Amino acid sequence: MTLTTPETVGETRGLPTLGPEATRLLRLLDDTFEGWGVAAGARPMTMPPLLPAADLARLDYYDNFPHQAVVAAPLDLERRATTPFSTDTGCFPSDALEPAALGLPSASCYAVYLTHQGTRVADDTLVTICSWCFRKETHYEGMRRQLGFRMREIVALGGREHAENHLAAFTERIQAFARALDLPLRREAACDPFFDKGSSKAVLQRLTPVKHEFLYEDLAIASVNTHRNFFGERCDITLEPTGGPAFTSCVAFGLERWLSALTRRHGGWESATRAVLAATRGASAGASVADGPVI
Repeated sequence: MTLTTPETVGETRGLPTLGPEATRLLRLLDDTFEGWGVAAGARPMTMPPLLPAADLARLDYYDNFPHQAVVAAPLDLERRATTPFSTDTGCFPSDALEPAALGLPSASCYAVYLTHQGTRVADDTLVTICSWCFRKETHYEGMRRQLGFRMREIVALGGREHAENHLAAFTERIQAFARALDLPLRREAACDPFFDKGSSKAVLQRLTPVKHEFLYEDLAIASVNTHRNFFGERCDITLEPTGGPAFTSCVAFGLERWLSALTRRHGGWESATRAVLAATRGASAGASVADGPVI
């Protein structure tokens, strides 16, 4: 169906502004996804928008996703006097900046693992968060591909079975929600280089995919991801009472991408919002979440 209203009010280099209708639908979707997590036992948390670059480096982030990485640095007040802001380039020159010791993460869940580092967790721990995420892209396109965007995640920490069951349950839930929305999705294995390319985990990842995406047309709007015990080991997150490394998995929703998919499918903000309200009411009335395969 052809989109009949603008997706955004305005956009500057991958940073679109959402108008009132878009904001209402984004909040409705986020409330829905957060509600799924809370109903499953997840604790809502709020994470910082920036993380120490050293911590992200310890998680191999800059080795595996250097093409997406965005870092932040404060102004060097002394050198700024000799290397001022350039109106020609629209930038501060690197000489005017202090070292970039802060990273802007590309996914919400990194903060969850770093927050839990050095702790023991129950084998059925769940956390849900919504954070701003940042990805450098070769190009930006409305709400489909952005420099800054919001990601709702529901993260499992605990035993292997808990991490696996988490993904199975939410895979069914995403599929059922898409059917209720009349939003045809296809589920595909992704090949993100999550682990170091030369490691044994990377070999295992090629044999057994660790990430599956749910795509509308060519746009991934949600994903389910297993990390095995990678973050448990790197962040020293251990299980009660055994002390072994925790397994982790997460379910992620790119909120602006859902807006793009829904308005494209339903033709505008009002009809997309009605579809979401109807789908959530149907789920509240007891609609099944596992009645058939995804397209």
